[in-house]
Amino acid sequence: MRVGIVCPYTWNVPGGVQQHIRDLAEALIALGHHVSVITPADDDAELPPYVVSAGRAVPVPYNGSVARLAFGFLSAGRVRRWINEGRFDVLHVHEPAAPSLGLLACWAADGPIVGTFHASYERSRVVSVTAPILQSALEKITGRIAVSEAARTTLVEHLGGDAVLIPNGVATERYAMADPLPGWPGRGDGHGGTRGAGDGGALGFLGRMDEPRKGLPVLLRAFEILGRRRPGLRLLIAGPGDADEVAARISPELRDRVVVLGMVSEEDKIRAYHSVDVFVAPNTGGESFGIVLAEAMSAGAPILASDIEAFDRVLLGGRAGVLFPAGDHEALAAAAGDLLDDPARRKQLSAEARAAVRAYDWSSVARDVLRVYETVSQQATGYEGAGQGSAGVVESGLGA
Repeated sequence: MRVGIVCPYTWNVPGGVQQHIRDLAEALIALGHHVSVITPADDDAELPPYVVSAGRAVPVPYNGSVARLAFGFLSAGRVRRWINEGRFDVLHVHEPAAPSLGLLACWAADGPIVGTFHASYERSRVVSVTAPILQSALEKITGRIAVSEAARTTLVEHLGGDAVLIPNGVATERYAMADPLPGWPGRGDGHGGTRGAGDGGALGFLGRMDEPRKGLPVLLRAFEILGRRRPGLRLLIAGPGDADEVAARISPELRDRVVVLGMVSEEDKIRAYHSVDVFVAPNTGGESFGIVLAEAMSAGAPILASDIEAFDRVLLGGRAGVLFPAGDHEALAAAAGDLLDDPARRKQLSAEARAAVRAYDWSSVARDVLRVYETVSQQATGYEGAGQGSAGVVESGLGA
């Protein structure tokens, strides 16, 4: 099958949607399918061989963050040319409601289109203002996928229609084994650790440091409490953002125990998961799944996460990771201290996480997505090459 995948956000800045698209593309290629991805990216960016640039992205406020999107005459021309040359059996558009390449692709394409909805939000000014424009594109989507119940609810309430639920995938084997980063002792036995309170311990965070909903300020406030009680405790932070701004939020006497890596390679990200005793996901909202949790689970990291709905689902209501009230730094500090003092509990959480995350392995998730492709292709009428698709929408019955 020839599959064209549309990424709405720039490839130059790591993010959950970009990683989902990358892993899906590589899983489909491994299954023998021809895949091409088009994405906003700098023309001189180093891209995988299956990725095509649609031009440089611009920052746009979207879903409580600043998304880097592409929307304009240059991008529209590149999208049309990519579709015409690709002769795709199915076009797979991610976040079609975002003001980016997905809308351009829907307008330009005539064949079967699958849309995947990732975002979760209660209200969106952008979506409200652009609703009439969105409908003309969304009506062309012949199959809809939501990565979580939260994303599905957002779709139903804001855009109408329903979607089949297929969760984000994770390449579990990629994260399973790795050496810790230099200067970090790792978790001892590689399956949750054996160090106790006397070692101080290490907490980890991965996410955009300058995005409040990722919750780093909550974690830093908790570290101020916990760091004073545990003289050996360290905090490892990785992700885009200004390291100096982060350092300025930390008391001088604790700064030397906080290491900010900034953006890291995929290899070092995996090693970071294996370098800490407890991985903390203090997000305050706006998450529809939690791919960072699935990665940490694959690495066997004991997890402490806020109790937002998406994280509660991924962590099986607290069985595969400890949950604390979102935004409550004192509760975070107390729960982290309890975990650091209990190596047996960390080991148990590690084992539960590794078992639970198997449900999200790309080996099964990619096949669920393929079944949607096959269904919309079969429903297409008068389909010839990249010809005309039907207007029917696949909304249930596949992987739900």
